[in-house]
Amino acid sequence: MDSTNGNGADLESANGANGSGVVTDALPPPPPVIPPNVEPVRVKTELAEKKNLRVPMARKGFGTRGQKIPLLTNHFKVDVANLQGHFFHYSVALFYDDGRPVEAKGVGRKILDKVHETYHSDLDGKEFAYDGEKTLFTYGALPDNKMDFSVVLEEVSAARTNGNGSPNGNESPSDGDRKRLRRPNRSKNFRVEISYAAKIPLQALANAMRGQESENSQEAIRVLDIILRQHAARQGCLLVRQSFFHNDPSNCEQVGGNILGCRGFHSSFRTTQGGMSLNMDVTTTMIIKPGPVVDFLIANQNARDPYSIDWSKAKRTLKNLRVKVSPSNQEFRITGLSDKPCREQTFELKKRNPNENGEFDTTEVTVADYFREIRHIDLQYSADLPCINVGKPKRPTYIPLELCALIPLQRYTKALNTFQRSALVEKSRQKPQERMTVLSKALKVSNYDAEPLLRSCGISISSNFTQVEGRVLPAPKLKMGCGSETFPRNGRWNFNNKQFVEPTKIERWVVVNFSARCNVRQVVDDLIKIGGSKGIEIAPPFQVFEEGNQFRRAPPMNRVENMFKDIQSKLPGVPQFILCVLPEKKNCDLYGPWKKKNLTEFGIVTQCMAPTRQPNDQYLTNLLLKINAKLGGLNSMLSVERTPAFTVISKVPTIILGMDVSHGSPGQSDVPSIAAVVSSREWPLISKYRASVRTQPSKAEMIESLFKKNGTEDDGIIKELLVDFYTSSNKRKPEHIIIFRDGVSESQFNQVLNIELDQIIEACKLLDANWNPKFLLLVAQKNHHTKFFQTSSPDNVPPGTIIDNKICHPKNNDFYLCAHAGMIGTTRPTHYHVLYDEIGFSPDELQELVHSLSYVYQRSTTAISVVAPICYAHLAAAQLGTFMKFEDQSETSSSHGGITAPGPISVAQLPKLKDNVANSMFFC
Repeated sequence: MDSTNGNGADLESANGANGSGVVTDALPPPPPVIPPNVEPVRVKTELAEKKNLRVPMARKGFGTRGQKIPLLTNHFKVDVANLQGHFFHYSVALFYDDGRPVEAKGVGRKILDKVHETYHSDLDGKEFAYDGEKTLFTYGALPDNKMDFSVVLEEVSAARTNGNGSPNGNESPSDGDRKRLRRPNRSKNFRVEISYAAKIPLQALANAMRGQESENSQEAIRVLDIILRQHAARQGCLLVRQSFFHNDPSNCEQVGGNILGCRGFHSSFRTTQGGMSLNMDVTTTMIIKPGPVVDFLIANQNARDPYSIDWSKAKRTLKNLRVKVSPSNQEFRITGLSDKPCREQTFELKKRNPNENGEFDTTEVTVADYFREIRHIDLQYSADLPCINVGKPKRPTYIPLELCALIPLQRYTKALNTFQRSALVEKSRQKPQERMTVLSKALKVSNYDAEPLLRSCGISISSNFTQVEGRVLPAPKLKMGCGSETFPRNGRWNFNNKQFVEPTKIERWVVVNFSARCNVRQVVDDLIKIGGSKGIEIAPPFQVFEEGNQFRRAPPMNRVENMFKDIQSKLPGVPQFILCVLPEKKNCDLYGPWKKKNLTEFGIVTQCMAPTRQPNDQYLTNLLLKINAKLGGLNSMLSVERTPAFTVISKVPTIILGMDVSHGSPGQSDVPSIAAVVSSREWPLISKYRASVRTQPSKAEMIESLFKKNGTEDDGIIKELLVDFYTSSNKRKPEHIIIFRDGVSESQFNQVLNIELDQIIEACKLLDANWNPKFLLLVAQKNHHTKFFQTSSPDNVPPGTIIDNKICHPKNNDFYLCAHAGMIGTTRPTHYHVLYDEIGFSPDELQELVHSLSYVYQRSTTAISVVAPICYAHLAAAQLGTFMKFEDQSETSSSHGGITAPGPISVAQLPKLKDNVANSMFFC
């Protein structure tokens, strides 16, 4: 929180200097004195524009439409009694007694606890809030601005890195630290320097509750959050940002491969319209099942026995995990594996007694012999397996596998497979009433009222869920085929005895079967019959292409190539559509190469299916929803679309954009991120979209290709989408541009407002300098911890429930919307933040538009939890992301000219889609 604001402040001052983010040395000359009564000509300079940075807009009012409903939420009221006091911020530096800095993480808390215990009176009895690294806060000042302490700790273990526990490679102790760790029962001396850094008035919290946020108020909330983290760390919890996980096996569920879903709690302080609140929620993280390393590897790789483990894969999986070694019970971090098995791996052993010259001779011994002869431990099975290395690459320390056990509460940060993901979802969901019970109990067990630092600044936390008033918006009426209309009930509708509103025709098509077990002829007959009932005329396919048995074990790209050779040899021209039956496995390796071949080389719309059994009518109807949308049809639409009654859209040409960035799986730092923007087309429709997708540097959240000047041309995403809107909307330029942005946190709002929105405005200006469209910009967040519960029912809140009061921001314009019917678990509302509105929507108009956009998603017959443009952007990014998985990186190196990216980082470009599919809903 603080670093972001720090950057924001630096950016402002730098930009204020010369508009380019570079601070110049010389100050500009003073402005000339203007005579009275002379109106100066205002020259718009880049400097002036840059100074006026946009900030999130204030709330204009509250919505009133809809049926009122009393609700409870998992926010607990916080009272702050001592608002006149101050938090004092101190910097902490830790050293060994020889002056070297302590770099091992996880040791700091123990050292500071020892300082607090040893020098309690010297510190005036002040309680600490310590973040585990270099920052310390107290309520009220310490006696001196700079204080030095010396403490002695008994053997320091690199055990639980409370406060920073995650085995992701950046916590390895320094060389000196590890030497110390290997010496049992030795005490260590540490020197601690505590230096005054800043003073934070608690009054800033009161200001924040009135909507006057400042760096001080954010720092004060950060202090409170650090107190919660410290409170959990002292209970031995694993800490993941503001979530805490206890070492309790009853909170863990197997999700496969000896990976456990560990249930814990999120706790964080928020400023709201109703004052300060503690937001507390149930959350789940992935941990590795503690126990023998060999058991974990066998389960993780689904191996038969220790001798069939893939050791190169095991090395990657085990790196940086912590193990307890028997019989010494010492803890170490794994740095690698030995190249040879235990009985062959040798090392230099120093003899115990010196020779006649007083020197210690060394002898070469195998690890297995050392443990048998020196340590008197006979290895049962691991003599033929690699050893665990807990030393440095140049100074290894080898331990036989069977003597190592993984310790509890170690995060698993790699990507889960499909089956693990579905098991995690299945086992971590909770019904609303169960969640409320668990949260009430957790709040009681946390016992925050006993936390000394919270007590000293007069903070008390209510044990009651906060009551809020919601409103249930009515579902919009939908138009279907043959003039029929329907009102969705409970967020759902169906096409029983109904046709699609704009059915397409399928005349030239083929079927490709990569699967041996599906009766394709039956699928085709059923698809033609059901398509007819929905209004889609489907001619018989030109041919069904079955993959030959000889190709089934070939690499995915070869299988796709072979299939296309077969198609080209037998077809007179390019088909309009291909139905592809994939092997039963979900996330099949063929998917990416198949989609890439169709969309980028031939421009063919394709629909994949991977049925686990012979598909029924419901399955095929769902398939036809996607096929019809991809081929340019519409399944259903809002009844008001294309009518003057839809005033917010139909009175002036309006384009709706959905923007999202998808990142690679955890642990894939070299995979480019993928930015996708979708835009509505054929105004006044808001049910048809097209997408533009680009790669950008890994983990970059701001979209870099919105505006991309190339000489006098713009090769960016926005121009491409605006030109499509113009050509598909009877040559009308949009006068209103509505933007939905997904996947950014509050700390990035200013970047979205001042970097991304600027790029979009520049793209408009380059197309026509005199064109001034008006903008509306909203951010949608799903990754938050606010939940709502009915007071009079154990069910989830009804679809259309909207909340814009009490627990919303004290000043900014935000609201929560549960547009969908939560069928399983507890509904997660989408949190919408209205950052910018030049159009001037009323709260009711805007909330109804957002609600309506949850009903235009062509892939389903249910309201969805977030607006359709954002869902489509996510789908487009995910689909084109599958292209990248199979790219030969040598083909996209700079020598082949396949690289584009601003700045120093080169990123492989995505191949261009053929024009005829680029404007389609290929992602649907």
